[in-house]
Amino acid sequence: MTGITVEFPGARALDDVDFRMFPGEVHSLMGENGAGKSTLIKALTGVQGIDRGLIEIDGVTVHFAGPADAQRAGVSTVYQEVNLLPNLSVTENVMLGREPRRRWGGIDWRAAHRTTARLLRTMNLTIDPSSRLSEHSPAVQQLVAIARAIAVRPKVLILDEPTSSLDNDEVTELFRVIAGLKKAGVAILFISHFLEQVYEISDRLTVLRDGRLVGEYLTDELLRIDLVHKMVGKDLSVLVDLQAHTRESEVEEHLAADPPLISAIGLGRDGAITPLDLSVHEGEIVGVAGLLGSGRTELARLLAGIDRPDEGQIFVDGKPARFRTPRGALRRRIAYASEDRRTEGILADLTVRENIALALQADLGWFRRIPRRRQDELAASYIQALNIRPSDPEAVVGTLSGGNQQKVLLARWLAIAPRLLILDEPTRGIDVGAKAEIQKLVSDLAENGLAVVFISAELEEVLRISHRVAILRDRRKVGDLANNDLSVGRLLAAIADGEPSEDPGVAR
Repeated sequence: MTGITVEFPGARALDDVDFRMFPGEVHSLMGENGAGKSTLIKALTGVQGIDRGLIEIDGVTVHFAGPADAQRAGVSTVYQEVNLLPNLSVTENVMLGREPRRRWGGIDWRAAHRTTARLLRTMNLTIDPSSRLSEHSPAVQQLVAIARAIAVRPKVLILDEPTSSLDNDEVTELFRVIAGLKKAGVAILFISHFLEQVYEISDRLTVLRDGRLVGEYLTDELLRIDLVHKMVGKDLSVLVDLQAHTRESEVEEHLAADPPLISAIGLGRDGAITPLDLSVHEGEIVGVAGLLGSGRTELARLLAGIDRPDEGQIFVDGKPARFRTPRGALRRRIAYASEDRRTEGILADLTVRENIALALQADLGWFRRIPRRRQDELAASYIQALNIRPSDPEAVVGTLSGGNQQKVLLARWLAIAPRLLILDEPTRGIDVGAKAEIQKLVSDLAENGLAVVFISAELEEVLRISHRVAILRDRRKVGDLANNDLSVGRLLAAIADGEPSEDPGVAR
């Protein structure tokens, strides 16, 4: 890709960007949210037209009128949000649009199942090809999407955040598959915000910032701290300062004397999470740590009134509270930001202004419309406070980067002045710069009295931001540790042991 320029009304998403990939290499595209990564990928896959520049594959100039043209040229893509059909079988999803045919024109399902089974075996997936896709976990569905992508034997394979829903063993298996594709001469574009994974699997890096090319580098010749500096254009000492501030905070001193804002006693739901106790005080950030499937999201949904418990009780300000719906929790100023921001969070077709005002409007009722002037004031204040980019309140949210969409979602809940904010993977799939901004925001909000439940698969992030950490394993709570010089090693040991820690800092 040479001199790629893409312009939108009032903004230039890509400005004279060069990008190249070689056969049999893994290449990572790095940059903050809003740096232009998604636009470059859309140009390469035929989703987005280009205003200037050339795209060549195997030395031949190509022009993509749409994704089908890109696929015919050998470009295959697996997106972060799995775009398969859950109501169809695994085979139907893998072979959709290229089903083998019998002599008389009908689909040869036996051959289709054989081909699918062979592809699944290459990924060590032992699932029935005829089973319905919806029966499988999101992680398995992600691997099925990859199987579909490699079924066409692509020249270029784009993997957009392919590990976001995978556990460590599944990531290892995916990397084994990638290694096999490398040997077959496939050029693989690997996009991830997990720096450890980028450095483990990538041969080369290209860094974008503000729609411009920063540079192309061999992975083993670029230090990680230098990569971060090139991505964000500034030092991320804010993360170090944030962690030091969290650990030096005196919040624990008054927590012992003050009653909790919310407490759950024996709260549980059959098939979701074993009964547990949990309390959160005003001004406290309680981190929730555990492996995939440990019950983190299930706990959040019970606290937010989305799912009803089978047993146990929630108390708010010491008084029993029963949330029959999320609206009941919102009346108590308990807000929940889902890990699935695209499906359960933002409304992609609405503007930034409309998304920010949405929860407040719902709280007031649809017959008490928020005046447009008030909506404009709300949007302007939160766009500035959260550094939402672009700063246009009339921008359609679906066109924003993942990090900025997450900021819009946070702004929506902050607009109702919550007392407890439950954040489920608020920084998943966003760059280190946006992560730092969101973590700093959460810390500042807690200083001003907001109670926060912070859920993240990244243990370093949980430790950096939390005053206390609740540990889950196999859908039960196994520990509750004060964050006094906690390390990732100790946290992993507590998760692995699966038993309450005997550490004196544990609150049972």
